[in-house]
Amino acid sequence: MARPGRIASLLPSATELLFAVGAGERVVAVTHECDHPSQTARLPRVTSNALPTENAAARDIDTHIRTARHAGSSIYNLDAGLLAELGPDLILTQELCEVCAVAYETVARAARRLPGDVPIVSLEPRTLDDIVETALAVGAATGDLEGAQALSATMRERIDLVASMRAPEPRPRVACIEWTDPIFIGGHWVPEMVSIAGGDDPLGVPAEPSVDIEWERVLAAEPDVMVLMPCGFGLRRTLELATGVTERPGFSKMPCARSGRVVAVDGSSYFNRPGPRIVDGLDILAAAVRSEPGDPLPTGAAWVAC
Repeated sequence: MARPGRIASLLPSATELLFAVGAGERVVAVTHECDHPSQTARLPRVTSNALPTENAAARDIDTHIRTARHAGSSIYNLDAGLLAELGPDLILTQELCEVCAVAYETVARAARRLPGDVPIVSLEPRTLDDIVETALAVGAATGDLEGAQALSATMRERIDLVASMRAPEPRPRVACIEWTDPIFIGGHWVPEMVSIAGGDDPLGVPAEPSVDIEWERVLAAEPDVMVLMPCGFGLRRTLELATGVTERPGFSKMPCARSGRVVAVDGSSYFNRPGPRIVDGLDILAAAVRSEPGDPLPTGAAWVAC
């Protein structure tokens, strides 16, 4: 198979992987959410957000998404015309989450309008090991296997390094909040990250999707550490949305609140995207599990004053 020369990435994590394995110079299209690395700023964006979510309240965003899905509408727009103009010979996307990117069927319809038989590679990681394997899959698809092997080896080394650290005894209970109103807990690779970092996640299920739960379940879990990682948002917006948790009834009596071990993180960069920076997220979690309030945390995380 010929090495693709014009690649469209319809997934932020795929964009990061493409640049990390050495295929960045051949990327011709990205999404409106692709913000890393900095070279993506010059690339055409073939998607846009169909919902008014930028500065909306968490509850309003959730309502918009649920309404759109119930109506069979997408929460993203794909500019199929621009995609056709850019003429990709490889498209990277996903089918794992309807909220994370343009729907696969929408991408498939757009691809059928392109000349030739343009391959679509769908990335579906559910665990940390899957994410590492995804790097290899991207390298295989783009003809950059050597770069992909180097990336995957580095990621595995960093995961193994954190895993080799002595876990606190007893392991602190860690609640990872992926949405603040309603409450969603972190799923897929997040519970596994907590375990490797030295904690115990009493709410999340490894390799299973994020789900919404009643606040009472969070209270009953009595977390020693709480990590706020709203899906799709950076640290600034996470700090803004933190009150959706910290002002709930009973919050101040939770162990994490009493000890001040509530952490806001850049979820979009380090936890929600299954890309190269997921290992940075693992470092953040390890620091949060082992650190005391006031201790410095890695870039992309901050203690929340309660």
